[in-house]
Parts: sequence; C-alpha cells; structure tokens
Amino acid sequence: MRIPYFAAWLIAFITCGSLTIAFETEQQKFYNSSAGTSVLRIISTADISSFEPILLAFQADNPTIDIDYVVASSAQTMQAIYDEQAPFDLVISSAMDLQTKLANDGFAQTYVSSTTDSLPTWAKWRNQVFAFTQEPAVLVVSEKAFRDLPIPNTREELIELLRDNPQKFWGRVGTYDVRTSGFGYMLATQNSRNTDSFWRLTEVMGRLNTRLYCCSGEMIDDVAAGRLAMAYNVLGSYAENRLKTLDGVKIVPMQDFVSLMLRTSIITTNAQNASGAKRMVDFLSMMETRPELSAASGLPAVQRQETTAAKGLRPIRLGPGLLVFLDRLKRETFIRNWQNSIVQNNPL
Repeated sequence: MRIPYFAAWLIAFITCGSLTIAFETEQQKFYNSSAGTSVLRIISTADISSFEPILLAFQADNPTIDIDYVVASSAQTMQAIYDEQAPFDLVISSAMDLQTKLANDGFAQTYVSSTTDSLPTWAKWRNQVFAFTQEPAVLVVSEKAFRDLPIPNTREELIELLRDNPQKFWGRVGTYDVRTSGFGYMLATQNSRNTDSFWRLTEVMGRLNTRLYCCSGEMIDDVAAGRLAMAYNVLGSYAENRLKTLDGVKIVPMQDFVSLMLRTSIITTNAQNASGAKRMVDFLSMMETRPELSAASGLPAVQRQETTAAKGLRPIRLGPGLLVFLDRLKRETFIRNWQNSIVQNNPL
C-alpha cells in the first residue's frame, strides 16, 4: 500500500494554502539510535525487510545517527529528487540509469574517500554514483506449475515453451510494467541491446495475457501463491531472500546470459546531513568485508575481483551509456513498441 509522503511538505502547504501532490511511498520506518544527535534521511527502492540488517549494523557503528528510511519505487524516487527536491540526504536505487541521470543533471554531490577509492572503476561513476551490490535478474518459477514441463534455461527455450503451451501459461506469466517501473524499464532496454530474442519474447508474452507488476516482491509472492507459473527478470537477491520463507519456488539464471544490476547510492546536493550520508556511502562500499550483512539482507556485495565473465554474467555498466534510453523520444518509441508487443491481449 502506497502512502503519500506529506510530512516534508506540511510547512509549504500551510504557507501556500494549497497542496501539491507529492511523490508516493511504499514504506517508512524511523530508527532511533542509542544517542542520536542527527538524522540521516534515506529514500530507497530496497524493501525494509531486506535493508534493515544493513541499517541496524550501520547504526551500531554510528550510534549518534538516527535514520529515517523511506521506500519508494524507482520512478517515484526519481520524482522525489528530480522534480520535487525532497529533503533526503541519500538516494539508494536499483535503477542505475536514473541514478546516473541524477548525477549527470547536478543532483549528486562529489565524494572521495579511501573507501570509495578502493571500489573498482566499474562500480562508481564520477565519484558521485557508488555501487555496493551486484544482483542478477533471473527467472522465478513455480515448481508445481512445471511438474510435467521442462524448466527453460535460455531465452530461446523460454520462447519455445510459451509458444507450445499457451493454455498452460495464459495469465500466469509476470514481468515488470516498464511504463511505471524505472528498474523494469532499465532491464528491458538493456535486454533489447543484448539479445535479438528480447522482442520475440515480449511478443510471445503479449499473446498470453502477461500480468504486469511494479516490483519483484509482488511477482515472487504471486509465484509462491500459485497465481503465476513464472516471473521474468526478477531480482535474484529478492528471490533468494524470500526463499527463506517460501516453498515451491525455484530460481533459474538464464544460461545464455544473466543481466547483473548494480545497486547504487548518491549523496544529494541538498543533503542536510551530508556527513552522515558520507558515512553510509563508506559503510555500504565495504559490504564485501561484512558477509554476514549480505547473508542477512540477501543483497550480494560488490566483489572487488571481477569474475562475472566466467559465470555468464553480463554487468550493466555505470556511465553515460545508460542515459541513451532516457532521451524522451527514445523512451516514447521504446514504450510504444513494448506496448504494441506485450499489451496485445492484456486489459489496459
């Protein structure tokens, strides 16, 4: 359930006598420290259930910092910072392209420390965008739905399976709605650059009344509940974390290639607690040294020794290349083509 984040705008409402519709949030939690003297305000796309172990560990090392943690979709996070200049100190997001745009357009502070210097060059951009996790996009399937069918291991096998079994999968395939999910849009555009099968797969899904989602968690829950037979391009980190409490769900990394997303943080230019935000960036940048946090959160840390090629992983690179599909005309064209493919038989 999304809740309008009005608190920051209350003064403006009273002053102006009118209410501007603010961005929408999904969750919010305040973490009191043992001796709080400052508040670190974070807006993030990471669920509280996943990120809380990291927040608590940070607070244990920084007992004077209270944390106001707000969860929003990647698109709403972008609106909060880019359009509304909401008073957050740190932005944490899985949408690498939107984070890059925030930095490129002057919404991120430059920060350099011995910790950020130790990050691989591919895990940061302009000393403004800092990666701290590397997370695969995977296929998640219901084992019950595949009792009599082979589980596909490549996109070509997935296309063939869906084409040959339309009645089995009608209304039981899920993926991101790229019109509303910034992260889903980024994954889709990157997939379209990496493989010719992207549009064929999208068209096949469109013939099966594919269900469209904002978030990985909702897709995984629907697979576990039997409402979906599979969910495509789900964040593997969320799936791994939820498998601790869900039965009958299987994670399938595609063998042709696996897109690897980098979750990143930026310090906003209007940060009121920049020092606290810098401490958090350093803390996140060293997650590789805290394997217990990756285990508790389900968020795999950036590995300083890059071994992704041998595992068939294809990292999405930080940098200006991510801005290509954020061009207004390119975005409109991509979404129009996507709608023509995947919404053929879907109710709008």
